[in-house]
Amino acid sequence: MNWLKKLPGYQRTPYGFEWRLLRMMPRVLLLGTLLPLLLSGLARLFYTQGTAAEIERRVQLFDFGMIGLAVLIWTAVFTVSFGCVVVWLMKGPAYVADGYDVSHSDKPKVD
Repeated sequence: MNWLKKLPGYQRTPYGFEWRLLRMMPRVLLLGTLLPLLLSGLARLFYTQGTAAEIERRVQLFDFGMIGLAVLIWTAVFTVSFGCVVVWLMKGPAYVADGYDVSHSDKPKVD
């Protein structure tokens, strides 16, 4: 039995925006990781006013925000990439499903 019998006469849909978006995702992931890291490093240069405890608290709070931003970007990249793969698979070739005989297909059962 041929499990992957393609539907005869099916024309494949050309790839579109999903491929451009999928090719962009590694750069977005890299920049989405490096930008919060860079901003976190710059925060250490700009937070200079106050006592050592206040500066440490502000820097730590900013670091938590940047970690949250990085995780948000990673999650968005994963979600968009997953969606692009789903669209790519849906645009692929169509396959013929095995027929299943239904005994009451010409005379539906009325309850």
